[in-house]
Amino acid sequence: MRSEEFRAHGYEVIDWIANYMRDVETLPVAPRVKPGDIRRALPAAAPEEPETIAACLEDLSRSIVPGLMHWQSPNFFGYFPANSDPAAMLGDFLSSGLGVQGMLWSTSPACTELETHMLDWLAQLLDLPVTFRSPDGGGSRGGGVIQDTASSATLCAAISARERARGVAAGAQGDPLGRLVAYSSTQAHSSIEKALRIIGIPSDRLRTIEVDDQWAMRPSALRGAIEADRARGLIPCFCVAAVGTTSTLAVDPVESIGQICNEHGVWLHVDAAMAGIAAICPEFREMHRGLERADSYCVNPHKWLGAGFDCDAFYVANRAALVGALSILPEYLRNAATESGAVIDYRDWQVPLGRRFRALKLWLLFRANGARALREMVRTHVGFARSLADRMRTDPRFEVIEPQTLGLVCFRLRGGDAATESLLTAINESGRAFMTHTRLSSRYIARVSIGQRTTTAAHVDALWSLLSARA
Repeated sequence: MRSEEFRAHGYEVIDWIANYMRDVETLPVAPRVKPGDIRRALPAAAPEEPETIAACLEDLSRSIVPGLMHWQSPNFFGYFPANSDPAAMLGDFLSSGLGVQGMLWSTSPACTELETHMLDWLAQLLDLPVTFRSPDGGGSRGGGVIQDTASSATLCAAISARERARGVAAGAQGDPLGRLVAYSSTQAHSSIEKALRIIGIPSDRLRTIEVDDQWAMRPSALRGAIEADRARGLIPCFCVAAVGTTSTLAVDPVESIGQICNEHGVWLHVDAAMAGIAAICPEFREMHRGLERADSYCVNPHKWLGAGFDCDAFYVANRAALVGALSILPEYLRNAATESGAVIDYRDWQVPLGRRFRALKLWLLFRANGARALREMVRTHVGFARSLADRMRTDPRFEVIEPQTLGLVCFRLRGGDAATESLLTAINESGRAFMTHTRLSSRYIARVSIGQRTTTAAHVDALWSLLSARA
């Protein structure tokens, strides 16, 4: 493909995306296909001769789009938002066009240094503790890195915690791996258990700590579990506190949990994947109280902020623990910059070796929108959720699950589980909106997650009309 051909086809693709963004609101939010439908619509083998981009885009519209969940629809209220801001999309295009590898500082210095700088920008916007910023940004030993997802951030934190604990406990008794124990609440994300399995800590050594009536971890129960494990000769090494649990956006008391972890030498990782973005607004920063006690922290700009998947911001208070756990330097990667110790090599901050230029989409997102507009988007979504919850509270058919937090409303019909599930199914099958569910104390709970970039009051009003009519 010659340069001018690429230019023409690029216009075609941009036009297609722009039209999709314009029209996505009119499409059924959830796909109406059966397993295998998409594959049956595709040729059995790759073409021998080239086909036009126009033909590919026609097939995209005809065969692929009907099988998509439209996460960018303003009527998508499921899971959590996965916003793709147009400026961030352009950053991804630039990343693909440049095609650089950011595994080492020396393989593309600007790729590394822009990422370090963008993570410091984000830390400032969220008012994170200075220890999470790079040395040039005011910290001393910490810093940030872009991971693909919060799951990878949790894995890297768990690896760091494991290696720190093994270093502290190693001695005459040999490798203590078989005695390491981890902790999270009963409401914590499944990625914690998966990360522990990967690093050799089996599921039966993950202690799930009970929660209070706000669905947040009980610090007293955590302390009791740690002390009981120590009495049995086990080694508590890793704890995850959630700032916004998956089911309800419940906020664990980070300060109390951090104090306990600090006392017992337990690595504290704070997972703020979606809810943490709200801290760009000063009025929502209480949820981060005590964060200075944490060893690591992660938040997902690809959810509420608009950076587009994938983009998780992972911070450590002491980069030495992370780099020490993940750094392997074969001869073919040796270079003068690395040997000098004056640069960051982000390959040592993640599991894979290679890495894309993801900082570009944060750079364009921040510059093209400005912090004020991003704060206003968050405040608007929180306002929509509070308004919807208020409507439900005044309707005797609905029960809001308290506390209602940020942009999420959890509710059920007073008619019970079957009635709630039936309502959720009817909403999703209508194609006019999409929601998801969870279970709390064995009860079926419907969730309305409000955080799509293009969602307006009219879309929330339409959802309430739909819920009210079908309840």
